[in-house]
Amino acid sequence: MNTQLIEYVAGAVVGAVVIVTVVNILTLPFQLLFKLLINSAIGAIMLYVINMIGLITIKITFIHCFIAGTFGVPGVIGLMIYTYMFKH
Repeated sequence: MNTQLIEYVAGAVVGAVVIVTVVNILTLPFQLLFKLLINSAIGAIMLYVINMIGLITIKITFIHCFIAGTFGVPGVIGLMIYTYMFKH
C-alpha cells in the first residue's frame, strides 16, 4: 500500500476523534445547564404543591427552587423546617 494513503487515513481518523472529543466537551455545560433548569422547575412545582396544601407558606424564589430541585424531597423538607423555625 501507498504510505501517503496510510498517512491521509490516519490523519482523518485522528482529526475525527479530536472533533468528536471537542464537541462532547463543549456540549457538556449545556447538558448540565438544561438539567439544572429542569430540576429547578420540578422544585418550583413541589413548592407550589406545598403552598397549595397549606401546611406552610414558602416563597417561590430561584434560590428555593434551586435547593428543592437539587436536593429533591429532603431539600423541600429542609426548606419547610427553615421556614417554620426562622420565618414563623
